[in-house]
Amino acid sequence: MLKEINHQFLKSILRTTETPSSSKNKRYDCTSVFFLIYNKNNSPYLLAILKADTPGYAWRNQVALPGGHIDEKDSSPLKAAYRELEEEIGILKNQVEFIGSLGHFQTIQRKDLEVFIGAWKGNFKNIIYDEKEISKVLEIPISPLLKTHISKDFHGRIPDIAELIYPFEDVLIWGVTARIFHYFFELLIENIDNTLIST
Repeated sequence: MLKEINHQFLKSILRTTETPSSSKNKRYDCTSVFFLIYNKNNSPYLLAILKADTPGYAWRNQVALPGGHIDEKDSSPLKAAYRELEEEIGILKNQVEFIGSLGHFQTIQRKDLEVFIGAWKGNFKNIIYDEKEISKVLEIPISPLLKTHISKDFHGRIPDIAELIYPFEDVLIWGVTARIFHYFFELLIENIDNTLIST
């Protein structure tokens, strides 16, 4: 089981990692999302959202990371991620310590997602969201998903979309979100040391 993740540990990984690059296809829409990590009960967690069950909505009933489109008023992709975080689930910039970029991930809907890692320092009870867009906000412990990653033999290879699925409670994490999780878990496995493992 993983202990609390030190933010300096993650920063050091990203400094020495060549992350996935953006799409050269100009038809892709640029999007920024936050991969929020926080520690709870001496274990690391991720914050994600379950999109609303809205007919015709491309992300319907999917687990996603909070974020959205980059607007003309945004001075950078990171600024867009912070703005979307506040608009979507009410998390303010001063509650998130920026750690680095996990790189870019493309979707079948022609979205180019830049994923920023942040250390969240807020309170889950204070999260607010529009139920027309989001069904619920998820607190996802990293350790069980990392065990799934290893037990399903995902380590060392990239499974196709039909296979790359992480079950969590009553939902399935798949698609681009699963690919982002897969990439992050691979980084953890490659860089982990015994100080992060509890017995």
